[in-house]
Amino acid sequence: MIATVRGTRRLTGEIKVPGDKSISHRALILGSVASGESHVRGLSGGADVESTAACMRALGVEIEGSRVVGGGMAGLRRAAGALDCGNSGTTMRLLAGLLAAQPFKSRLVGDDSLSRRPMDRVVEPLREMGAAAAWDFDEVGAARAPQFRVGGRNRLTGVEFRSPVPSAQVKSAILLAGLYAEGKTAVVEPIKTRDHTEVMLAAMGADVKVAGLRVEVGRTESLDPVDIDIPGDFSAAAFWLVAAGLVDGSRVRLLGVGVNPTRTAFAETLTSLGFAIKRSKPRLEAGEPVADLEVGGSDLGRPLQLNGGAAAAMIDELPVLAVLATQLAGRSVIAGADELRVKESDRLAAMADGLSAMGADIELDDDGWLITGPRRLEGARVDSRGDHRIAMALAVAALIADGKTEIEGAECVNISYPDFFDHLEYLA
Repeated sequence: MIATVRGTRRLTGEIKVPGDKSISHRALILGSVASGESHVRGLSGGADVESTAACMRALGVEIEGSRVVGGGMAGLRRAAGALDCGNSGTTMRLLAGLLAAQPFKSRLVGDDSLSRRPMDRVVEPLREMGAAAAWDFDEVGAARAPQFRVGGRNRLTGVEFRSPVPSAQVKSAILLAGLYAEGKTAVVEPIKTRDHTEVMLAAMGADVKVAGLRVEVGRTESLDPVDIDIPGDFSAAAFWLVAAGLVDGSRVRLLGVGVNPTRTAFAETLTSLGFAIKRSKPRLEAGEPVADLEVGGSDLGRPLQLNGGAAAAMIDELPVLAVLATQLAGRSVIAGADELRVKESDRLAAMADGLSAMGADIELDDDGWLITGPRRLEGARVDSRGDHRIAMALAVAALIADGKTEIEGAECVNISYPDFFDHLEYLA
């Protein structure tokens, strides 16, 4: 599918972005091993979360609409075949942690993009805990399909794992395995990452302790069911925050967005750059903070200097941040983002190519971009590379470009935000 996006004079209206992907995955997985019926409303409608739901159903869990009928900590059963994680690295990594502790063996497979994702980060700590775990490839004709083989041993032992890289998915996989392990299991992070797993575990009655960069969980005999309206995905909201700030005369209201402090470094960066973002109606959902966000206009000034831990704190928002940097006066440096090379695509290269085609002054570095602005963008034919965040970031660039932009492979937005282009048309 090729999506055609034209420059617009303003964006106005209010929308509800999809339910948070990260929280949706965790609600389905933890609800599946809770003792009783969980109610999970507003799940992300994207393909990634559906992959998690399909895997849990294959493991014997009843999931229908907003109902997740948990069978308890020992309630999962061996799937009849391989568990297909599709495009979702979150599904594969989190389920690897959960299934490592099961007495039966499981095989997790996915599409070609998962073959480029660093899964050994999960294998090594699970093996330290005594799990059987292996990341390799299944030879299918001339193709090599990625597979994660895990489980089949009855006993795990808690460890303290010092993660060499900041990864909420790795942390979550270890904590899920730790629910079944003897003793305490702890993860010490180099910097604070998203804490949705520990927030939800605490809301469900698990023995969780957080002290700075250390997260610890104890063996858990049962989890309480959860009742939650999934907050809107902040990473999805980020595209509209930037778009409404860059398009003069805009006023966009985003309803019920998750504003967990481990997710909102991007909003703080936008505010520091002159964006006017207002919060209203603050509330909590199963321990997760939620608010309505309103943005309109900006007073852009200095260039951006971002590296290290700051880049890691907003890793999913960096593609659209690159779009913003093309409109800042001076030379912006976005560094410390080498993790973008092992996402659904090489996002560093994809954004450099796409924005260059639109007339941006952007240089690709080993771990980020050097972007000089402001530059007037021109419509062009660009390639999403099958990556949902690249497609949406380039669509935001198209809104401030002259003429029309054609985005190849735009159907990939279905991975996280199936209504993205409908919302764009409504707001524009």
